[in-house]
Amino acid sequence: MTQPRHLTIPPEHAGKRLDSSLAELLPEFSRARLQGWIESGHVLLAGGAATRKQKVWGGESVRVTPEALPEDNAYQPEDIELNIVYEDEAILVIDKPAGLVTHPGAGNWQGTLLNALLHHLPLANTIPRAGIVHRLDKDTSGLMVVAKTLEAQTQLVRDLQARAVKRVYWAVALGVFARAEGSIDAAIGRHPTQRVKMAVLEEGKPGGKPALTHWKVLKQFRRAAWVECRLASGRTHQIRVHLTHLGHPLLGDPVYRGRNQAPGLPTFQRQALHAVRLGLTHPQSGETLEWMAPPPADFADLLTTLEQADAS
Repeated sequence: MTQPRHLTIPPEHAGKRLDSSLAELLPEFSRARLQGWIESGHVLLAGGAATRKQKVWGGESVRVTPEALPEDNAYQPEDIELNIVYEDEAILVIDKPAGLVTHPGAGNWQGTLLNALLHHLPLANTIPRAGIVHRLDKDTSGLMVVAKTLEAQTQLVRDLQARAVKRVYWAVALGVFARAEGSIDAAIGRHPTQRVKMAVLEEGKPGGKPALTHWKVLKQFRRAAWVECRLASGRTHQIRVHLTHLGHPLLGDPVYRGRNQAPGLPTFQRQALHAVRLGLTHPQSGETLEWMAPPPADFADLLTTLEQADAS
């Protein structure tokens, strides 16, 4: 909450609505934001409550107490536990749990990985995105690398763009695969009508970015498959979109498959996707490093359930 602003309505505003008058007197705030403050009681006219359509006649005193929006305080340190797999003076590798949002955004302005990093690494506030160089969806678990210096971040971004960072995922996808392995080379862009989704776009269609995913079936179950995916690019929702395009959406994916699953399959409360392996060249030493994070309990239990179901 910032300090209250004390104003006097000028005579030339006589006959105007209160929100219109304030929009002229306080141009640094949007009219919609001022209207919200009026309705929530953060604006007092002549010492009393007001409405946004109320007329002013000049000379009235106004007290405006700006109310911070959630996004105004998004980039604040928060004491959120991190599962640190590796750390040195240049990089940090974490095993992100499902449910943790990477960046603050609409509906998730606090409690994100970025907030946790600002607490764990106070100097992260001097690095764009607190050192985050790639992201995992909220309900995807697994390995992520974070830069602790601007130099490390710049190099890691270059390596990602050059496809020099090894990222391997485990997924559980619906259906029976016709082949044991393959690649999906198909551009991805924003879905033309459903803005929360991404989609494979036709070649040459504007908005699509090249995307390549290599996949291999590790275990074919009766109605689903345990699949390993290797990313050669890093588009939003890439594995989820590519496997859906192949006809094998992820188990539990609320966006591309829906929560309701086919008969005979266990319920899973998130998309069944885990970043299991991460390999890179250390941006400072040049050493080749690689980490593996076993899947969390829910994913491991899912594989066991599918195995047992096939055996019964």
